[in-house]
Amino acid sequence: MPEGVDAVIGHLVRAAEQIREDAQAALRGLTEAQLWARPMGMTSAGFHAKHLAGSTERLSTYLAGRQLTPEQLAAIRMEGQGTETATDLLASIELAIGSYETTLRNLDPKDFGEVREIGRKRYRTTAVSVAIHIVEHGQRHIGGLIAAAKLARASS
Repeated sequence: MPEGVDAVIGHLVRAAEQIREDAQAALRGLTEAQLWARPMGMTSAGFHAKHLAGSTERLSTYLAGRQLTPEQLAAIRMEGQGTETATDLLASIELAIGSYETTLRNLDPKDFGEVREIGRKRYRTTAVSVAIHIVEHGQRHIGGLIAAAKLARASS
C-alpha cells in the first residue's frame, strides 16, 4: 500500500482493481451472442457486466452524498437486456470503477461515519459502509459474470 494512504481506502481501491481485472478476463473474447446468452436459464454475462457498472455508478452517487437522478433510476430497468459488446461493457465498468476510486480517494477517513442515505426511502447508513458494499456487491457480480461467461463459451 502506498505510504500515506489510509489502510481501509487502500484495501478498497485494491478490491476495485481486482473487479476491473476479473471483468476484463471474463469478458475477453466473448461474442455478442455469448455475452447475452442465458445458459441453463441463468442471467447472462452481459447482465452481470451491465449491472456491475450501473450499480457501482449508482452506489458511488450515494457514497458522494447525492441521490440518484431520474436517468439513473430509468437505467436500472435496462440492465437485463442489451446489445452492448464486451468492449462497450468493459468501458462502462472502467468508467464506474474509476469514478468509485476517485470518490473513495476523496473520502477522508475521519468522515467514514458520516451518514449517507440510500434509495428512495433514504435508508441511513455510513459512508464507509457504502464504500465497502460497493466492492462486496461488485465481487458478487464478478462471480456471476465469470460463471455465465464460462457456461456461454461451453454452450457454443
